[in-house]
Amino acid sequence: MSNKGRIALVTGATSGIGFQVAKRLGNDGYTVVLNGIDDSQGATCLEQLIGEGIDAEYVGFDVTNEEAVNQGVSSIGEKYGKIDVVVNNAGGLGGRSRFEDMTTDFYKKVMALNLDSTFYVSRAAIPFLKKGDNANIINYTSNAGWNAGGPGAGIYGTSKAGVHAITRALAKDLAEYGIRVNAVSPGTIDTPFHSQIKSTKPEVFASWKNNIMLGRLGQPEEVAAVVSFLAGKDASFVTAETVQIGGGQALGI
Repeated sequence: MSNKGRIALVTGATSGIGFQVAKRLGNDGYTVVLNGIDDSQGATCLEQLIGEGIDAEYVGFDVTNEEAVNQGVSSIGEKYGKIDVVVNNAGGLGGRSRFEDMTTDFYKKVMALNLDSTFYVSRAAIPFLKKGDNANIINYTSNAGWNAGGPGAGIYGTSKAGVHAITRALAKDLAEYGIRVNAVSPGTIDTPFHSQIKSTKPEVFASWKNNIMLGRLGQPEEVAAVVSFLAGKDASFVTAETVQIGGGQALGI
C-alpha cells in the first residue's frame, strides 16, 4: 500500500541511525520531517534527501526543551493537518559517570535526553496522530535498559528502562484510538555514536563483535528497515513490542 501523503517525524535525524531512518521512510513514500539541533547539518541532510527525490523538510528544535517541542510539533501537525508516524530517535549516552560522583545536572541531562524527550514529543504529537492514517509511535530503548549499562552508563540504562516502560504505557493509553506504540532496541551499530572509541581505541571497538552472535556490528540501514516495518501497514497488529536489533547481542555468547 502506498505511503504517499503520510507524514513521518523523525527526531535526531541529522546523523547516524536517525538520518538513515529518515532516508528509508522517504524512499518508502512518506513526507519526512527531519528534526535536530544542528541547523547547518539539517540543511545538508535535507539537501541530500531532496536530491534523491524524497519529499522532506527540516524543523529544528531541542527535544529536551518542553516549550520548543510543543511549538515545533504543533507547527508540523498544523501544516499537514495530521502526523502519521513519530520516530523518537533522538537520545544518547550523554557521557559516563559513576553514581557516587554523579552530579544532579548530569543525571537530569541524561534523563532529559532519553526519557523526557520521548514524553514531550509523544505528548505533543498525540492530537495530530489521532488524525493520522495507521498512526504510530516508535521509540528507542537499549540493552542497557535491561542490563543497566556498563561502567558509568547506569543512568543511561535507567533512562532507557524508562523508555521501555513508557512505550508499553503509551500503547495502553492510545489503543482506543488505534494508535500503535512500539520500540526498537539497537545493539552495537556502526555509527558516529562510537566514533571516539573507534579512533582512540580501535582494538576495543573491533573486539565488540566478539560479543555478538552474528559476529559483526550492525549497520544503520538495518535499524531503518525494522523501523520501516513497524511504521507500516504490515505491522498493523503490532503494539507494545520492543524489537531487539542486535545480532543476538542481548543473549550474550
